Amino acid sequence: MSTTRQPTFRTETDSMGPRQVPADALYGAQTSRSLENFPFGERLPMAVIRGMALLKQAAADANRAAGRLSPDKADAIAAACDDVLSGRLDGEFRLPVYQAGSGTSSHMNLNEVLANLANERLGGRRGAKSPVHPNDHVNMGQSTNNMFPSGAKVAAVLALPDVRKALDGLAAALRRKARAFARVLKSGRTHLQDAVPVTLGQEFAAWATAVSHASDRLKRGGESLLELGAGGNAVGTGLNTGPTFRRDLVAALRRRTGLRFRTADNGLQITQFLTDFAALSGAVRCAGLDIQQIANNLRLLSSGPHTGLGEIALPPVEPGSSIMPGKVNPSVCEAVNMAMMQIQGLDHAVALACGAGQLELNTHMPLVAADVLRELDLLRDAARLLAGSCVAGITARPDRCRRNLEWSAGLATILNPRLGYDRVAALVKESLARNLTLKQLALEKGLLTEREYADLLAHSTGPNLP
Repeated sequence: MSTTRQPTFRTETDSMGPRQVPADALYGAQTSRSLENFPFGERLPMAVIRGMALLKQAAADANRAAGRLSPDKADAIAAACDDVLSGRLDGEFRLPVYQAGSGTSSHMNLNEVLANLANERLGGRRGAKSPVHPNDHVNMGQSTNNMFPSGAKVAAVLALPDVRKALDGLAAALRRKARAFARVLKSGRTHLQDAVPVTLGQEFAAWATAVSHASDRLKRGGESLLELGAGGNAVGTGLNTGPTFRRDLVAALRRRTGLRFRTADNGLQITQFLTDFAALSGAVRCAGLDIQQIANNLRLLSSGPHTGLGEIALPPVEPGSSIMPGKVNPSVCEAVNMAMMQIQGLDHAVALACGAGQLELNTHMPLVAADVLRELDLLRDAARLLAGSCVAGITARPDRCRRNLEWSAGLATILNPRLGYDRVAALVKESLARNLTLKQLALEKGLLTEREYADLLAHSTGPNLP
């Protein structure tokens, strides 16, 4: 006969009264209420919790140095933060994005977990009246209104190097192909119509430059996130803190992270406005737009293989059809495209939320934080996928490129200096009517020799080779 173990609870009390909390939970009464109040949606990213944990460590350092927090409590709180930062306690943080608009629910979740961990370290037990209080000690000199957005900024700043590394890796992969394809002459296309000649290498080099510029924009977007309102308390005035607390907190954070965080010039402004997140989100969106265009270019150039442009071949990654044998689709490009579209949707949500603040606070912080971090994750992973599973395996089809070039009406442009615009326009019409290439027509009419045509073509792409 089997027996089912019944869950056990402990009683915790917050400002709203007693609350039954699972006995093995590190969180407390307020988190328990929030789990009941906000039952839907994806979890708030753990990166935000870890960002706030780093700030809590720095606050404990600053309060200890100022004599407001005893060394044993400060050390216990800092050690508890390390436990959270290790990732072993992620299951204690189950609150969704859609919660109190300042992030109070998740902030108090962290305060309660840290307090219980600190008390156990000091010889106490969970939920008992112990030396370390979640509000009085863990949250000393702090408020959700500045700690949550500051924690989100720390999270984004920490995420950016990997995102930029992925973009730089994609740019490098494109540059390698640019060098490999430097002498593959082909027709350019504008308006999806024949245009003047380019090399396949020039096309790939242009895309590499676009991705590099996107990485640079992300770097600039991240610079403003180094300015933190932590320690400003409810509206940014620094109520109930010492005159140097904000500066000391940020200095301690710099020591712990090695990053160039700085104290906000205006505590009220940094508390009210989330526009720095919108700026970074905009940079991510722009990177997504460029990568989407590159993915679309790859799909077009590889289209066919017989009835499309077919000027490059993408590496096959999976069968492309459940009914058409041998069909291979540009699956990686399509997956990347969908991720970039999702980034654009997330950016729009961030923009709406950043513009929805009122008076001394913007109460859409969890949405902004979660969506910006999701954008960064999507951009990083998609750039890695495109570089490693697509660009690295691309091969050129020089014969197809040359055939398309010879039939391109854009070749007429290289004849302009020699024959004049009007005369060349007439040649284009005649070549289309007679189904002849411009080269064939020019040779037939004695307008050019084979050598002269070859020389014109050789100089048609200009000096800007990759």
